Amino acid sequence: MTEQALSHIKVLDFSHLLQGPFATQLLADLGADVIKIERPGSGDMFRSLTFRNKWLGGSESPNFLAWNRNKRSLALNLKAPEAREAIMELAKDADVVVQNFRPGVMTRLGYGYEAFKAVNPRIIYCSGSGYGEDGPYVDRPGQDMLIQGLTGIMAATGQADNPPTPVGAGFSDQIGAMNMVYGILSSLVWRDRSGKGQEVKVNLLAGMLAHQNQEMVMALNFNEDFQRPNSGIGHPGMDAPFGTYPTQDGWITIAMSPYATLVDVLGNDDLLVYDDPEILFDKRDEVWRKLAVETAKWTVESLIEALLEKDIWCGEVKTHLQAAQDPQVQHMGLITSYEHPVAGTVKVVAPAVRFGETPASITRPAPLVGQHTREILSQAGFDTEHIDKLLAENAAGAP
Repeated sequence: MTEQALSHIKVLDFSHLLQGPFATQLLADLGADVIKIERPGSGDMFRSLTFRNKWLGGSESPNFLAWNRNKRSLALNLKAPEAREAIMELAKDADVVVQNFRPGVMTRLGYGYEAFKAVNPRIIYCSGSGYGEDGPYVDRPGQDMLIQGLTGIMAATGQADNPPTPVGAGFSDQIGAMNMVYGILSSLVWRDRSGKGQEVKVNLLAGMLAHQNQEMVMALNFNEDFQRPNSGIGHPGMDAPFGTYPTQDGWITIAMSPYATLVDVLGNDDLLVYDDPEILFDKRDEVWRKLAVETAKWTVESLIEALLEKDIWCGEVKTHLQAAQDPQVQHMGLITSYEHPVAGTVKVVAPAVRFGETPASITRPAPLVGQHTREILSQAGFDTEHIDKLLAENAAGAP
């Protein structure tokens, strides 16, 4: 098998739900040995949460399966002294610890940065939180939609006469996951130079603001908030024709494009009366409505073909299932699958980043709770008798 970029890295993963598990899955896809430390029995909270009460294989959450491939599961009761002994033994040759409990929880349990640093000064300890480690919001729940609401993206999304609209995916959590990986990989590079580990702190609030920097710079420097349009204009700072438009059989998107060229394709020269930058912004709702009348006369396929021929920036609007069948998605092999012992064949999105020499890959399905408890503890030097004792005393769990 081709060597992977992170095959020499061991990660102790205490995280749950989305932010931390997505980050550690990204590391695992690159070959890191990610040991997912879960509660015996129930495990990660995402094992019991799913969309529309749908379960793969009758019991497995698609939400959990989405973010936990390529990991091994070690089930330990973190409050048991014997479990702490086992974890600190594992920490001696670990490279990274990841956790996204509320601030202070891991430290109170005896698993804060200083505890790990005491047994391994080279360890990199990455914490994810909603609002940072202190301040007026420190005790608030740091959930994705709540962060979207606080950071401006909801207020800037949707139509003016409708409520502010959250992004249709766990966007804050996923941005947080990317920032975790960014911090961890940077710390690994620095450790190679300095020999030192460090603590890395990521929070959803800061991440979402940073990823809206162009909108924040505009608002802050002109002291003006964006005003949502009441049409299909796709961004509150953009003028027409930027947005989504109806057709006979679906919807298309049109981005920054010469307005006169678009009008020429649509075949209604009366619309040229709006061809002025100020008018296209000030009257963008009106312009959108006029353009929508014209686009609705076409099918998606015919209009996309006509627009692309004139180099208009455009695209189809697809559902998730349609996106999976998109010819470019198929060409790039972006949909793949793995075999799970309970869920069966699980269709997933393939790793997004391609490497010439150290490819990302899926080598393990998402684990069952405690599936690898015996294996991991045995590799850490615990004998069978000791492992049996941990299991008997409910300090650990295995299926």
